[in-house]
Amino acid sequence: MRKFALAIHGGAGTILRSRMTAEKELSYKKALEDAITSGETILIKGGRSIDAVEAAIRSLEDNPLFNAGRGAVFTNEGKHEMDASLMNGKDLSAGAVAGVQNIKNPISLARGVMDRSEHVFMAGLGAQEFAKKINAEFMPDDYFFVQMRYDQLQQAKESDTMILDHTVDKARPDENPFGREKKFGTVGCVALDVHGNLAAGTSTGGMTNKKHGRVGDTPIIGAGTYANNKTCAVSCTGHGEFFIRSVVAYDISCLMEYKGLTLKKACDIVVMDKLVKIGGEGGLIALDAKGNIELPYNSEGMYRASKKEGEDLFIGIYKD
Repeated sequence: MRKFALAIHGGAGTILRSRMTAEKELSYKKALEDAITSGETILIKGGRSIDAVEAAIRSLEDNPLFNAGRGAVFTNEGKHEMDASLMNGKDLSAGAVAGVQNIKNPISLARGVMDRSEHVFMAGLGAQEFAKKINAEFMPDDYFFVQMRYDQLQQAKESDTMILDHTVDKARPDENPFGREKKFGTVGCVALDVHGNLAAGTSTGGMTNKKHGRVGDTPIIGAGTYANNKTCAVSCTGHGEFFIRSVVAYDISCLMEYKGLTLKKACDIVVMDKLVKIGGEGGLIALDAKGNIELPYNSEGMYRASKKEGEDLFIGIYKD
């Protein structure tokens, strides 16, 4: 039996130590540790990677610090539209949802699409109806109300812009409670179980003040999420339009499968070269079938953590 391994992310962007209070930093680190523990508890017992991924992401979705689930940002209409996807590297089965509202854990609804339907991707009202059919857990609007997120919406409406989690109003930096920070708020997990199976999942609340039913890379298999036992498991976070155009998650797998590159080399090419050339900012977490973990990002920071069986927990936020 192989040793298990897993990694998580909670978003990437301009995350600077100088703008982070000690209390908030501890809160983020505790949240990342809790999510890793949720997945590790399953893997230690010989459980499946797909279950570990779902559990870790549920933990992140339940924490209002992250733009997913409870902490999802507001749309222009003051709603929360959430996206999520999940993929099993063993048989390439996958499930995804986009634009769902009032779902407590979108990652579990994506799991439902994978396990309890003949489809891969459901969106909007159809996904909502499916959620009711499988008794997914719904929560009222006030469960998703986070004051910081509401303030972001008001700021975005003033300038009539969409915000990737949060950005600075450069004209009035002193009035912005978020400092000089731009964060691509997505959460994700990749895992390898003792049976040698890989899995990946990603969840997000999208863009603050988004209109017109915009969907990013998170629920798109091959763009924001991908897993294949032959190669790797990948979960992305960043400016979704660029990740879709670059088919980032699948591109890393392809470089490994067809060119024989290592996970590290494939990640470096895609994140540090190909994405940068077209203006794509963000990062990803990746794990190969041998248990190698890569956490590359081309932004100032990325909330991230990883754990291999028999090794210490790693938690990172800044570009050290």
